[in-house]
Amino acid sequence: MATIGNDTNGRKRILFVAPDGSRKTIRLGKCDKKNAEAIVRHVENLLASKMSGQPVPRETAAWLANAGEQLKDRLARAELIEPVQTMTVADFLNQWQDNKKAAGHKIASMVAWGQTATELTKLFGNRAIASLTHADGEKFRATMQNRGLRPTTISKRLGHSRQMLEDAVRLAHITVNPWTHVRQRSGDQSERRAYVSLDQIQQVIEHCPSVHWKLLVALARYAGVRVPSEAFSLTWGDVDWERGRLNVPSPKTEHLGKTHRVIPLFPLLRPYLEEAFDQAIEGSVYVFPEQWLKRAQGPRGWANANLRTTFEKIIRRAHVEPWPRMFHSLRASCESDLAQSFPLAIVTKWLGNTPSVALRHYVDPTDVAFDQALVWQPKAKSGTESGTPVAQKAAQQPDAMSCNETIDLTQSVANQEDMQHPASCDNYIVFQHMEAAGIEPASRGTSR
Repeated sequence: MATIGNDTNGRKRILFVAPDGSRKTIRLGKCDKKNAEAIVRHVENLLASKMSGQPVPRETAAWLANAGEQLKDRLARAELIEPVQTMTVADFLNQWQDNKKAAGHKIASMVAWGQTATELTKLFGNRAIASLTHADGEKFRATMQNRGLRPTTISKRLGHSRQMLEDAVRLAHITVNPWTHVRQRSGDQSERRAYVSLDQIQQVIEHCPSVHWKLLVALARYAGVRVPSEAFSLTWGDVDWERGRLNVPSPKTEHLGKTHRVIPLFPLLRPYLEEAFDQAIEGSVYVFPEQWLKRAQGPRGWANANLRTTFEKIIRRAHVEPWPRMFHSLRASCESDLAQSFPLAIVTKWLGNTPSVALRHYVDPTDVAFDQALVWQPKAKSGTESGTPVAQKAAQQPDAMSCNETIDLTQSVANQEDMQHPASCDNYIVFQHMEAAGIEPASRGTSR
Protein backbone atom coordinates (compact mmCIF):
# COMPACT_ATOMS: atom_id res chain seq x y z
CA MET A 1 0.00 0.00 0.00
CA ALA A 2 2.89 2.36 0.75
CA THR A 3 6.47 2.30 -0.48
CA ILE A 4 9.73 3.98 0.40
CA GLY A 5 11.38 6.18 -2.18
CA ASN A 6 14.91 7.59 -2.15
CA ASP A 7 15.78 11.18 -2.89
CA THR A 8 19.24 12.67 -3.24
CA ASN A 9 21.65 12.94 -0.28
CA GLY A 10 20.04 10.03 1.58
CA ARG A 11 16.67 11.67 1.94
CA LYS A 12 13.63 9.38 1.94
CA ARG A 13 9.96 9.71 1.14
CA ILE A 14 6.85 7.58 1.51
CA LEU A 15 4.61 7.09 -1.53
CA PHE A 16 1.02 5.84 -1.39
CA VAL A 17 -2.33 6.20 -3.11
CA ALA A 18 -5.09 7.90 -1.14
CA PRO A 19 -8.68 6.55 -0.96
CA ASP A 20 -9.76 9.10 -3.59
CA GLY A 21 -7.16 7.69 -6.03
CA SER A 22 -4.73 10.60 -5.78
CA ARG A 23 -1.03 10.01 -5.36
CA LYS A 24 0.41 11.26 -2.04
CA THR A 25 3.95 11.81 -0.83
CA ILE A 26 5.28 12.21 2.71
CA ARG A 27 8.87 13.43 2.78
CA LEU A 28 10.88 12.15 5.74
CA GLY A 29 14.17 13.94 5.08
CA LYS A 30 17.37 12.17 6.13
CA CYS A 31 16.31 8.90 7.72
CA ASP A 32 17.80 5.39 7.94
CA LYS A 33 16.02 2.44 6.36
CA LYS A 34 14.90 0.90 9.66
CA ASN A 35 13.12 4.03 10.88
CA ALA A 36 11.60 4.63 7.45
CA GLU A 37 10.15 1.10 7.41
CA ALA A 38 8.68 1.63 10.89
CA ILE A 39 6.98 4.84 9.75
CA VAL A 40 5.65 3.07 6.64
CA ARG A 41 3.89 0.48 8.83
CA HIS A 42 2.12 3.22 10.81
CA VAL A 43 1.22 5.09 7.60
CA GLU A 44 -0.35 1.91 6.23
CA ASN A 45 -2.33 1.47 9.47
CA LEU A 46 -3.59 5.07 9.24
CA LEU A 47 -4.51 4.57 5.58
CA ALA A 48 -6.35 1.30 6.30
CA SER A 49 -8.22 2.89 9.20
CA LYS A 50 -9.27 5.81 7.00
CA MET A 51 -10.49 3.52 4.22
CA SER A 52 -12.38 1.12 6.54
CA GLY A 53 -13.66 3.65 9.06
CA GLN A 54 -12.24 1.54 11.91
CA PRO A 55 -10.30 2.90 14.89
CA VAL A 56 -6.56 3.36 14.56
CA PRO A 57 -4.63 0.42 16.08
CA ARG A 58 -3.40 1.05 19.61
CA GLU A 59 0.26 0.75 18.62
CA THR A 60 -0.13 3.39 15.90
CA ALA A 61 -2.16 5.68 18.19
CA ALA A 62 0.62 5.58 20.81
CA TRP A 63 3.25 6.28 18.12
CA LEU A 64 1.23 9.19 16.78
CA ALA A 65 0.85 10.73 20.24
CA ASN A 66 4.63 10.91 20.60
CA ALA A 67 5.37 11.94 17.01
CA GLY A 68 6.96 15.33 16.36
CA GLU A 69 4.90 18.33 15.32
CA GLN A 70 6.57 18.48 11.88
CA LEU A 71 5.72 14.86 11.07
CA LYS A 72 2.16 15.33 12.32
CA ASP A 73 1.84 18.35 10.03
CA ARG A 74 2.99 16.29 7.02
CA LEU A 75 0.57 13.47 7.89
CA ALA A 76 -2.22 16.05 8.12
CA ARG A 77 -1.32 17.49 4.71
CA ALA A 78 -1.51 13.95 3.31
CA GLU A 79 -5.04 13.75 4.84
CA LEU A 80 -4.15 10.77 7.02
CA ILE A 81 -4.95 12.59 10.28
CA GLU A 82 -6.86 15.70 11.25
CA PRO A 83 -4.87 18.95 11.11
CA VAL A 84 -3.18 19.74 14.41
CA GLN A 85 -4.60 22.89 15.97
CA THR A 86 -1.52 24.88 16.92
CA MET A 87 -2.13 27.43 19.65
CA THR A 88 0.01 30.53 19.42
CA VAL A 89 1.35 32.42 22.42
CA ALA A 90 -0.99 35.35 21.66
CA ASP A 91 -4.04 33.07 21.45
CA PHE A 92 -3.20 31.38 24.73
CA LEU A 93 -2.55 34.65 26.60
CA ASN A 94 -5.85 36.14 25.40
CA GLN A 95 -7.69 33.00 26.48
CA TRP A 96 -5.82 32.95 29.82
CA GLN A 97 -6.75 36.55 30.63
CA ASP A 98 -10.38 35.97 29.69
CA ASN A 99 -10.52 33.00 32.08
CA LYS A 100 -9.00 35.05 34.90
CA LYS A 101 -11.46 37.87 34.32
CA ALA A 102 -14.40 35.43 34.31
CA ALA A 103 -13.12 34.00 37.61
CA GLY A 104 -13.60 37.43 39.20
CA HIS A 105 -10.01 38.44 39.91
CA LYS A 106 -9.31 42.01 41.00
CA ILE A 107 -8.79 44.73 38.41
CA ALA A 108 -5.35 45.51 39.85
CA SER A 109 -4.30 41.89 39.30
CA MET A 110 -5.66 41.94 35.76
CA VAL A 111 -3.68 45.10 35.02
CA ALA A 112 -0.44 43.54 36.32
CA TRP A 113 -0.99 40.31 34.39
CA GLY A 114 -1.90 42.33 31.31
CA GLN A 115 1.46 44.11 31.39
CA THR A 116 3.28 40.78 31.35
CA ALA A 117 1.01 39.41 28.61
CA THR A 118 1.68 42.47 26.46
CA GLU A 119 5.46 42.00 26.81
CA LEU A 120 5.20 38.32 25.89
CA THR A 121 2.94 38.98 22.90
CA LYS A 122 5.39 41.52 21.48
CA LEU A 123 8.23 38.99 21.58
CA PHE A 124 6.54 35.65 20.89
CA GLY A 125 2.94 36.37 19.85
CA ASN A 126 2.98 34.44 16.55
CA ARG A 127 5.01 31.54 17.90
CA ALA A 128 3.39 28.24 18.81
CA ILE A 129 3.27 28.04 22.59
CA ALA A 130 4.67 24.52 22.40
CA SER A 131 7.79 25.88 20.69
CA LEU A 132 8.90 28.07 23.63
CA THR A 133 12.23 27.05 25.14
CA HIS A 134 14.38 27.98 28.13
CA ALA A 135 16.42 30.23 25.82
CA ASP A 136 13.25 32.19 25.01
CA GLY A 137 12.79 32.82 28.72
CA GLU A 138 16.34 34.12 28.97
CA LYS A 139 15.61 36.38 26.01
CA PHE A 140 12.49 37.72 27.73
CA ARG A 141 14.50 38.54 30.86
CA ALA A 142 17.31 40.18 28.86
CA THR A 143 14.80 42.33 26.96
CA MET A 144 13.40 43.72 30.22
CA GLN A 145 16.89 44.30 31.59
CA ASN A 146 17.89 46.21 28.47
CA ARG A 147 14.85 48.44 28.90
CA GLY A 148 16.12 49.41 32.35
CA LEU A 149 13.29 47.85 34.37
CA ARG A 150 14.00 47.40 38.07
CA PRO A 151 15.03 43.91 39.25
CA THR A 152 11.87 43.65 41.37
CA THR A 153 9.68 44.39 38.34
CA ILE A 154 11.55 41.84 36.23
CA SER A 155 11.22 39.23 38.97
CA LYS A 156 7.50 39.87 39.26
CA ARG A 157 6.87 39.61 35.50
CA LEU A 158 8.93 36.44 35.23
CA GLY A 159 6.82 35.04 38.04
CA HIS A 160 3.66 35.93 36.13
CA SER A 161 5.01 34.28 32.96
CA ARG A 162 5.85 31.07 34.85
CA GLN A 163 2.35 31.09 36.30
CA MET A 164 0.87 31.40 32.81
CA LEU A 165 2.98 28.56 31.44
CA GLU A 166 2.09 26.36 34.42
CA ASP A 167 -1.55 26.84 33.47
CA ALA A 168 -0.63 25.91 29.88
CA VAL A 169 0.77 22.63 31.23
CA ARG A 170 -2.38 22.03 33.27
CA LEU A 171 -4.53 22.64 30.17
CA ALA A 172 -2.34 20.24 28.14
CA HIS A 173 -1.15 22.88 25.65
CA ILE A 174 2.45 21.99 26.57
CA THR A 175 3.95 19.04 28.43
CA VAL A 176 6.46 20.86 30.66
CA ASN A 177 7.10 24.44 31.73
CA PRO A 178 10.26 25.51 29.84
CA TRP A 179 10.74 28.61 32.03
CA THR A 180 10.78 26.91 35.42
CA HIS A 181 14.39 27.93 36.03
CA VAL A 182 14.26 31.38 34.39
CA ARG A 183 14.41 33.70 37.39
CA GLN A 184 15.62 37.12 38.48
CA ARG A 185 16.81 38.01 41.95
CA SER A 186 14.57 40.68 43.44
CA GLY A 187 16.15 44.01 44.25
CA ASP A 188 16.45 45.51 47.71
CA GLN A 189 12.91 46.39 48.71
CA SER A 190 14.11 49.12 51.07
CA GLU A 191 15.57 51.13 48.18
CA ARG A 192 12.11 52.45 47.28
CA ARG A 193 10.85 52.71 50.83
CA ALA A 194 11.33 55.67 53.16
CA TYR A 195 10.67 56.15 56.85
CA VAL A 196 8.47 59.21 57.35
CA SER A 197 8.86 60.63 60.84
CA LEU A 198 6.00 61.89 62.97
CA ASP A 199 7.29 65.46 62.72
CA GLN A 200 7.32 65.29 58.92
CA ILE A 201 3.85 63.84 58.62
CA GLN A 202 2.42 66.31 61.12
CA GLN A 203 3.84 69.12 59.02
CA VAL A 204 2.25 67.59 55.91
CA ILE A 205 -1.13 67.14 57.61
CA GLU A 206 -1.18 70.80 58.61
CA HIS A 207 -0.95 71.74 54.92
CA CYS A 208 -3.73 69.41 53.78
CA PRO A 209 -6.57 71.35 52.10
CA SER A 210 -9.52 69.58 53.77
CA VAL A 211 -10.54 67.46 56.71
CA HIS A 212 -10.80 64.41 54.46
CA TRP A 213 -7.27 64.82 53.15
CA LYS A 214 -6.00 65.14 56.73
CA LEU A 215 -7.86 61.97 57.68
CA LEU A 216 -6.57 60.11 54.63
CA VAL A 217 -2.94 60.88 55.49
CA ALA A 218 -3.52 60.10 59.18
CA LEU A 219 -5.08 56.72 58.35
CA ALA A 220 -2.06 55.76 56.25
CA ARG A 221 0.62 56.96 58.71
CA TYR A 222 -0.98 56.41 62.11
CA ALA A 223 -3.01 53.25 61.40
CA GLY A 224 -1.30 51.63 58.39
CA VAL A 225 -4.51 51.59 56.33
CA ARG A 226 -4.09 50.85 52.61
CA VAL A 227 -4.88 53.84 50.41
CA PRO A 228 -7.18 54.10 48.58
CA SER A 229 -8.85 50.64 48.70
CA GLU A 230 -9.28 50.26 52.47
CA ALA A 231 -9.64 53.95 53.30
CA PHE A 232 -12.38 54.57 50.72
CA SER A 233 -14.24 51.41 51.80
CA LEU A 234 -14.58 52.60 55.42
CA THR A 235 -18.10 53.33 56.66
CA TRP A 236 -19.16 55.04 59.85
CA GLY A 237 -20.56 51.70 60.96
CA ASP A 238 -16.98 50.39 61.01
CA VAL A 239 -16.03 52.81 63.81
CA ASP A 240 -16.56 51.47 67.33
CA TRP A 241 -16.16 54.64 69.36
CA GLU A 242 -17.01 53.01 72.69
CA ARG A 243 -14.49 50.15 72.49
CA GLY A 244 -11.89 52.21 70.62
CA ARG A 245 -11.65 49.92 67.60
CA LEU A 246 -11.85 50.30 63.85
CA ASN A 247 -13.15 47.58 61.54
CA VAL A 248 -11.08 47.94 58.35
CA PRO A 249 -12.53 46.39 55.16
CA SER A 250 -9.84 44.69 53.07
CA PRO A 251 -10.73 44.46 49.36
CA LYS A 252 -7.23 43.18 48.59
CA THR A 253 -7.62 40.00 50.65
CA GLU A 254 -11.36 39.36 50.53
CA HIS A 255 -10.91 36.68 47.84
CA LEU A 256 -8.84 34.78 50.44
CA GLY A 257 -11.70 34.93 52.93
CA LYS A 258 -10.13 37.84 54.88
CA THR A 259 -12.82 40.45 54.34
CA HIS A 260 -11.74 42.77 57.15
CA ARG A 261 -9.45 43.21 60.13
CA VAL A 262 -9.88 45.02 63.45
CA ILE A 263 -7.32 47.60 64.60
CA PRO A 264 -7.13 49.87 67.64
CA LEU A 265 -8.40 53.42 67.32
CA PHE A 266 -4.91 54.83 67.87
CA PRO A 267 -4.70 58.09 69.85
CA LEU A 268 -2.93 59.93 67.01
CA LEU A 269 -5.69 58.93 64.57
CA ARG A 270 -8.79 59.54 66.69
CA PRO A 271 -8.90 63.38 66.54
CA TYR A 272 -8.94 63.38 62.73
CA LEU A 273 -11.66 60.74 62.63
CA GLU A 274 -13.75 62.69 65.13
CA GLU A 275 -13.36 65.90 63.12
CA ALA A 276 -14.49 64.14 59.94
CA PHE A 277 -17.48 62.69 61.81
CA ASP A 278 -18.51 66.12 63.07
CA GLN A 279 -18.46 67.50 59.51
CA ALA A 280 -20.10 64.47 57.88
CA ILE A 281 -23.34 65.05 55.98
CA GLU A 282 -26.44 63.77 57.74
CA GLY A 283 -27.19 60.23 56.62
CA SER A 284 -23.80 59.65 54.98
CA VAL A 285 -22.64 56.05 54.99
CA TYR A 286 -19.00 56.21 53.94
CA VAL A 287 -16.31 58.02 55.90
CA PHE A 288 -14.99 59.68 52.75
CA PRO A 289 -17.16 61.52 50.20
CA GLU A 290 -18.94 59.10 47.88
CA GLN A 291 -17.67 60.97 44.82
CA TRP A 292 -14.15 59.93 45.84
CA LEU A 293 -15.27 56.31 45.93
CA LYS A 294 -17.04 56.55 42.56
CA ARG A 295 -14.02 58.19 40.95
CA ALA A 296 -11.85 55.31 42.13
CA GLN A 297 -14.08 52.69 40.52
CA GLY A 298 -13.01 53.32 36.92
CA PRO A 299 -11.67 50.84 34.34
CA ARG A 300 -8.38 50.50 36.24
CA GLY A 301 -9.98 50.11 39.65
CA TRP A 302 -8.51 51.94 42.63
CA ALA A 303 -5.67 53.27 40.47
CA ASN A 304 -8.21 55.58 38.88
CA ALA A 305 -8.39 57.62 42.11
CA ASN A 306 -5.26 59.54 41.03
CA LEU A 307 -4.31 60.69 44.55
CA ARG A 308 -0.58 60.79 43.97
CA THR A 309 -0.45 64.04 42.01
CA THR A 310 -2.40 66.02 44.61
CA PHE A 311 -0.55 64.40 47.53
CA GLU A 312 2.83 65.33 46.05
CA LYS A 313 1.70 68.97 45.77
CA ILE A 314 0.63 68.90 49.43
CA ILE A 315 4.01 67.51 50.51
CA ARG A 316 5.93 70.15 48.57
CA ARG A 317 3.65 72.85 49.97
CA ALA A 318 4.71 71.68 53.44
CA HIS A 319 8.36 72.19 52.42
CA VAL A 320 9.05 68.47 52.69
CA GLU A 321 10.86 66.50 50.00
CA PRO A 322 8.50 63.87 48.50
CA TRP A 323 9.50 60.31 49.34
CA PRO A 324 9.22 57.25 47.05
CA ARG A 325 6.00 55.23 47.01
CA MET A 326 4.29 57.88 49.04
CA PHE A 327 1.31 56.04 50.57
CA HIS A 328 3.09 52.68 50.85
CA SER A 329 5.94 54.35 52.76
CA LEU A 330 3.45 55.83 55.23
CA ARG A 331 2.00 52.38 55.88
CA ALA A 332 5.50 50.91 56.22
CA SER A 333 6.51 53.68 58.64
CA CYS A 334 3.49 52.91 60.78
CA GLU A 335 4.36 49.21 60.89
CA SER A 336 7.98 49.98 61.75
CA ASP A 337 6.85 52.10 64.71
CA LEU A 338 4.37 49.49 65.95
CA ALA A 339 7.00 46.75 65.69
CA GLN A 340 9.14 48.63 68.24
CA SER A 341 6.43 48.35 70.89
CA PHE A 342 4.30 45.27 70.11
CA PRO A 343 5.05 41.68 69.09
CA LEU A 344 5.29 41.38 65.32
CA ALA A 345 2.59 38.69 65.28
CA ILE A 346 0.10 41.21 66.72
CA VAL A 347 1.28 44.05 64.46
CA THR A 348 0.81 41.97 61.32
CA LYS A 349 -2.70 41.00 62.42
CA TRP A 350 -3.51 44.70 62.72
CA LEU A 351 -2.00 45.66 59.37
CA GLY A 352 -3.20 42.64 57.41
CA ASN A 353 0.04 41.00 56.30
CA THR A 354 2.33 38.21 57.51
CA PRO A 355 5.56 38.47 59.53
CA SER A 356 7.65 37.38 56.52
CA VAL A 357 6.02 40.00 54.27
CA ALA A 358 6.34 42.64 56.99
CA LEU A 359 10.06 42.01 57.46
CA ARG A 360 10.71 42.06 53.71
CA HIS A 361 8.47 44.89 52.55
CA TYR A 362 7.57 47.08 55.55
CA VAL A 363 9.59 47.01 58.76
CA ASP A 364 12.87 48.95 58.96
CA PRO A 365 14.93 50.15 61.95
CA THR A 366 13.69 53.60 62.98
CA ASP A 367 15.78 56.59 64.01
CA VAL A 368 14.56 56.10 67.57
CA ALA A 369 15.98 52.58 67.56
CA PHE A 370 19.35 53.89 66.38
CA ASP A 371 19.33 56.60 69.07
CA GLN A 372 18.57 54.02 71.75
CA ALA A 373 21.40 51.82 70.46
CA LEU A 374 23.89 54.65 71.05
CA VAL A 375 23.42 54.36 74.83
CA TRP A 376 22.67 50.63 74.97
CA GLN A 377 24.92 48.30 76.93
CA PRO A 378 24.62 44.57 77.51
CA LYS A 379 23.67 43.38 80.96
CA ALA A 380 26.41 42.86 83.50
CA LYS A 381 26.11 39.09 83.23
CA SER A 382 26.46 37.90 79.69
CA GLY A 383 27.43 34.79 77.78
CA THR A 384 27.04 31.55 79.72
CA GLU A 385 26.48 33.43 82.97
CA SER A 386 23.34 35.06 81.61
CA GLY A 387 21.68 31.69 81.36
CA THR A 388 22.73 30.54 84.85
CA PRO A 389 19.96 32.27 86.85
CA VAL A 390 17.36 30.78 84.54
CA ALA A 391 18.76 27.30 84.93
CA GLN A 392 19.05 27.74 88.69
CA LYS A 393 15.48 28.96 88.94
CA ALA A 394 14.24 26.03 86.92
CA ALA A 395 16.09 23.61 89.19
CA GLN A 396 15.05 25.21 92.47
CA GLN A 397 13.72 22.78 95.08
CA PRO A 398 11.59 23.42 98.16
CA ASP A 399 13.16 25.37 100.99
CA ALA A 400 15.67 23.62 103.18
CA MET A 401 14.29 21.54 105.97
CA SER A 402 14.51 22.75 109.52
CA CYS A 403 17.57 22.19 111.66
CA ASN A 404 18.39 18.83 113.25
CA GLU A 405 16.53 16.87 110.57
CA THR A 406 18.03 13.88 108.84
CA ILE A 407 17.40 13.17 105.16
CA ASP A 408 17.70 9.58 103.97
CA LEU A 409 18.25 9.64 100.20
CA THR A 410 18.00 6.09 98.98
CA GLN A 411 17.04 6.97 95.45
CA SER A 412 18.97 5.61 92.51
CA VAL A 413 21.84 7.53 91.01
CA ALA A 414 19.66 8.63 88.11
CA ASN A 415 17.28 10.38 90.51
CA GLN A 416 19.78 11.95 92.88
CA GLU A 417 20.28 15.06 90.78
CA ASP A 418 16.56 15.79 90.76
CA MET A 419 16.08 15.05 94.44
CA GLN A 420 18.93 17.02 95.99
CA HIS A 421 17.96 19.53 98.68
CA PRO A 422 19.77 22.74 99.53
CA ALA A 423 21.88 22.40 102.65
CA SER A 424 20.72 23.93 105.89
CA CYS A 425 22.36 24.42 109.26
CA ASP A 426 23.03 21.19 111.19
CA ASN A 427 21.39 19.02 108.52
CA TYR A 428 22.70 15.47 108.35
CA ILE A 429 22.48 13.88 104.91
CA VAL A 430 22.89 10.16 104.71
CA PHE A 431 23.59 8.76 101.23
CA GLN A 432 23.35 5.16 100.24
CA HIS A 433 26.91 3.85 99.89
CA MET A 434 28.02 2.62 96.48
CA GLU A 435 30.88 0.42 95.53
CA ALA A 436 33.61 2.03 93.51
CA ALA A 437 33.13 -0.48 90.68
CA GLY A 438 31.02 1.28 88.06
CA ILE A 439 27.35 2.13 88.38
CA GLU A 440 25.97 -1.33 89.05
CA PRO A 441 23.79 -1.67 92.19
CA ALA A 442 25.59 -2.79 95.32
CA SER A 443 25.27 -6.41 96.39
CA ARG A 444 22.93 -7.41 99.20
CA GLY A 445 25.84 -7.90 101.53
CA THR A 446 27.05 -4.35 101.29
CA SER A 447 27.01 -2.60 104.68
CA ARG A 448 25.09 0.57 105.11
